[in-house]
Amino acid sequence: MEGATILALFLAVVSVVLVRPSESRLSLDYYQHSCPEFSKIIQDTITNKQITSPTAAGATLRLFLHDCLANGCDGSVLISSTFFNKAERDADINLSLPGDGFDAIVRAKTALELACPNTVSCADILAVATRDLVTMVGGPHYNVFLGRRDSRVSKASAIEGHLPKPTMTMSQIIEIFAAKGFSVREMVALSGAHTIGFSHCSQISNDIYNNSKFSQYDPQYNPRFAAGLQRACGDYKKNPTLSVFNDIMTPNKFDNMYFQNLPKGLGVLKSDRGLFSDPRTRPFVEEFAADENKFFQAFAQAMQKLGLVGVQTGRKGEIRRRCDQIN
Repeated sequence: MEGATILALFLAVVSVVLVRPSESRLSLDYYQHSCPEFSKIIQDTITNKQITSPTAAGATLRLFLHDCLANGCDGSVLISSTFFNKAERDADINLSLPGDGFDAIVRAKTALELACPNTVSCADILAVATRDLVTMVGGPHYNVFLGRRDSRVSKASAIEGHLPKPTMTMSQIIEIFAAKGFSVREMVALSGAHTIGFSHCSQISNDIYNNSKFSQYDPQYNPRFAAGLQRACGDYKKNPTLSVFNDIMTPNKFDNMYFQNLPKGLGVLKSDRGLFSDPRTRPFVEEFAADENKFFQAFAQAMQKLGLVGVQTGRKGEIRRRCDQIN
C-alpha cells in the first residue's frame, strides 16, 4: 500500500508539472471547450458594429497597435482611469484613440460574458476583433493564437517612448519597433494600417498652416492635397474632433492604396511622408505599392507577431469581468 501511495503521489506531481506549462501556452483553439461560440459571438458583434459605424475597423486596429506596442497585448489600454490612477488610455498619445474601438470591445465582451462568464480575456477579444474587422474591410486573414490574460496594471506614465508619434523622426520610429523585435520591413508593413482610419486635424495643423517662413505647408505634400487639407481642417481650433482620412482614395477599404499615395505626396501625417523620403523605408513602400499580395503577406505576419508581444498567460494576469476595470 505504501508503494501504491508513493506512486499515486508521484503521478499527481507529474500531472501538475505537465498541466502548468499547458496553461501558459497559446493555442488556436483555446476556447474550443470553455466557450464554443467564442468566434461566432465576436464575428456577429463586430459585424453589427462595423455596419453601423464604418470607422470601427480602423479604430479597433489602432487600439490593438497601441495596446501591444506599449506594454504587450494585455488589454491594459482598455482600463479606465480612477481617482487613484491615471491609466494608459489617458496618456496624451492615447487621447485621440477613437471611441468606436473601445465600444466594439465592450459589446463583444458583454455578449461573451452572457454566454461564457469569466472565461474570455479582453486581450483575446481585442486581438480577434481586430483581425476579423481587418478581414471584413478587405484585408488579409491571419491566425490569432489565444489564451492571453488581462493585465492588472495600467499606467499612463509607462507609455512614453513606447509608441510612435507622427512628429518623430524615422530613426526614432524605427528604434521603437526594433526594441519590440520588428525589422524595418515589418514596421513599414504595420504602418500600412493607415490604409483605413483617420487622423485628427490637430495632429497635422503645424504641417498645413504656417509650416515655415518659406511655405504655408510642408513641401512634401502634393500642393492640391495640402490645399484640400487646409479647407477640411479650417475650423479645427473650434472643433477639435475634426479629422481627415489617412487614405483619401479608398478610406474604408483595406488595400495597398496607402503606399501608392505616398510617392504622390498624399501622406497625411509627417511619419507617413517620412516612409517615402527615408532611404531605409522607401524600398518597402515601393515594394508594397507595386504588389498588394506582398503587403498583405507582410502585414499578416507582422500582426501575428505583434499579437504575441508581452503576452501574459496562465497564472499571470486575470480574466477581467469588465474590460474597463480591474477585478
